[in-house]
Amino acid sequence: MLPASNIKRAASMDDLLDNQVVSRVSSLDFASRKIFIGRLQGERRSKKRGQSVEFADHRPYVVGDDLRRIDWNLYGRLDRLFLKLFMEEEDLAVHLVLDASASMDCGTPHKFTFVQKAAMTLGYMGLVNLNRVACTVFGGIAAGQSEPQAPGATVSLRDLRGRRRAAELASFLCGVRPGGMSAFGEAAKRIALSRRGKGVMLVCSDFLMKEGYEDGLRLLAGRGYDVFAVQCLSPQELDPDLKGDLRLEDIEDADGAEVTISSPLLKRYRQLLAAYQQQLRDFCARREIGLVSVPTTTAIDVLVLDYLRKRGVVR
Repeated sequence: MLPASNIKRAASMDDLLDNQVVSRVSSLDFASRKIFIGRLQGERRSKKRGQSVEFADHRPYVVGDDLRRIDWNLYGRLDRLFLKLFMEEEDLAVHLVLDASASMDCGTPHKFTFVQKAAMTLGYMGLVNLNRVACTVFGGIAAGQSEPQAPGATVSLRDLRGRRRAAELASFLCGVRPGGMSAFGEAAKRIALSRRGKGVMLVCSDFLMKEGYEDGLRLLAGRGYDVFAVQCLSPQELDPDLKGDLRLEDIEDADGAEVTISSPLLKRYRQLLAAYQQQLRDFCARREIGLVSVPTTTAIDVLVLDYLRKRGVVR
């Protein structure tokens, strides 16, 4: 498939975030199956006991406990030592991982623009719910650069919280252009080593990676995060309209092949794509990674309200 041309690149938050979409998703929040306690105090009440200002219960003192937490008033009445227990707050991390390799610079509607809009909407949801939001892009051309990142390199924006940081997230997303190679396995290693806290991680990509997606997803799975993969494919990839003698060239590494496009060949292509998607589903299911495959014609609010909410990512 040819790289997109004459694409209107997103330049501001208005290009990424639709007011009607905001009104439909602003009441939603992320959900995590994991038991998570973040490094910062957040807005979600935990079942664990902590050190906030809200009293929860007492328990008997045992040797080694913090003497500062002894309830001396209770000691004066009962002549026994008890410790004060307080409610602790959970800090949910929402980490958005975007594929900005050259294969995302294709399709109508444009694949990377779809991913940018999805990430902005999901990031906005996290911000208005006072979650700790991070966004990492692998591949692509970073803001202020003229050449793609080295294979496996990433660029990140971290520790955003609150509605006022939405413009910062939008600026970051608008500053990245697709290009170069993904090297997903190496990028995932960097992300896994640098991520903090616990919560939800959404990986948005076409997952059409010559080196494979297995090592990368394996590195990201677990360790306190619910990982969810969003596979975005253009209509032209799902049902190509090609014919005749063509020379096809890989958009990322320029590997080429000469083929004659025929009806049997297109039928075989669709079968192979369906088998590839089934392999991805099976791989994710074995590792408790959520997955949804959507065409780029999908409305963003439909992606969130129908696909992600039904799969328990948001509620």
